Amino acid sequence: MKNLKVDISNVVDFVGKDKILSLNNEVNSHINALYNKTGRGNDFLGWVKLPSEISENHLNQIEQMASMLKPEIDVVVVTGIGGSYLGTRAVAEALSHSFFHLNPEKKNPIILFAGQNISEDYMTELLEILDRKRYAIIVISKSGTTTEPAIAFRILKNHLECKVGEKKAKELIVAVTDSQKGALKKLSENEGYKTFVIPDDVGGRFSVLTPVGLVPLAV
Repeated sequence: MKNLKVDISNVVDFVGKDKILSLNNEVNSHINALYNKTGRGNDFLGWVKLPSEISENHLNQIEQMASMLKPEIDVVVVTGIGGSYLGTRAVAEALSHSFFHLNPEKKNPIILFAGQNISEDYMTELLEILDRKRYAIIVISKSGTTTEPAIAFRILKNHLECKVGEKKAKELIVAVTDSQKGALKKLSENEGYKTFVIPDDVGGRFSVLTPVGLVPLAV
């Protein structure tokens, strides 16, 4: 891994080099606080050591799930809000062909999103598309009670069960949620969904390198 370097040569005409360099100790103290997890909010600094702390076993589990799911579907519906969907959307758009969904030779499922709003028009139109597609749901929520994704998931779950049957639907729903508690965790255990964990020390805005982002992107 290469170290990042900052070129300040074009700044010194506006801010003196001495003034910039005088901040060196302060900057280092903040960097050390991040890595040593000693500053305010240190209980949400798990992102600092990502992706280096992701184990090969964890990645293999995600890849195995994705390889089993992909042949079964044309579309994967990522159900989440805020950091539970924005990171995935950003990476998918950055790494994909701009018109991927129109390419007849595409091999991977199209990612669609739900639960990021409560628009009845959006959901109605999404269901119209899903009526004609094979699809899976990846529902992402630490608590399982956030209003928008909770509503969307209930609608999608019911639609999928009516479309393929309850038994098959359980194989096509993946949950990314808390390791021990919450409504979605409990539902996943009761229904037998394949489940991945959102780390306790990683906030939503930094979660794209956890299963929050890795699971849908792998699919």
